Amino acid sequence: MRTSEKPAVNAAGPAGVLSSSASRKLPVPPRERKPALAALAVLLILGGALATTLLVMRSGDRISAIRVVQQIGAGQKISPNALEEVQIADTGIGYVAWSRRFAVIETYASVTLLPGTLLTDEMTVTASKELGPGKAKVGLALKPGQAPAGLKEGDRVQVIHVPGRSATAQSRVLAPNALVHVVGEPTRSGSAGLITVIVDATVSPQIAAYASSGEIAVAELPGAR
Repeated sequence: MRTSEKPAVNAAGPAGVLSSSASRKLPVPPRERKPALAALAVLLILGGALATTLLVMRSGDRISAIRVVQQIGAGQKISPNALEEVQIADTGIGYVAWSRRFAVIETYASVTLLPGTLLTDEMTVTASKELGPGKAKVGLALKPGQAPAGLKEGDRVQVIHVPGRSATAQSRVLAPNALVHVVGEPTRSGSAGLITVIVDATVSPQIAAYASSGEIAVAELPGAR
């Protein structure tokens, strides 16, 4: 018995072209490698990770600093009662350490310090410009209506001559930008009480004379701290 043989299938089509799907793909050019860009990406990743690590490590470091709890006017001596200790993160800013508080209370505020301020060396000076040569401290006993309510140490005020009703002179400013140095307790009668202001020595005699006769009033300058 003879076994029938199947005719062999020609793998190639007409003109010797391969009919498989692989034969129809275009040649792919070799991928170009860029080692410089890859190295830069690695460096950026490592740098970001290092910066994050340093921030996390530093955030755990705490330092003891000085915080202002009472307003201190420019030129005023810093009082121990106006300071408190606070623990803050070490951010690299040169806050004054709590261990230096005894040296700080021998200095003066170079600018008006508001409650909540963290003290730095630039905020203090060893000598007050407000109390230097050419300045004078004058006490004013003010009646109701002669001073605004809520006047505080460190505020800036105008010192105004207010003539009596029988006088013909008009009101005039004697000190356009005086510093309130001390504020006493208000009296039971409702008067502003005694305050001390720092003014130019050239006008202090006039202010004292008018104050003794009750012809002085003060107006606050909120934006002149």
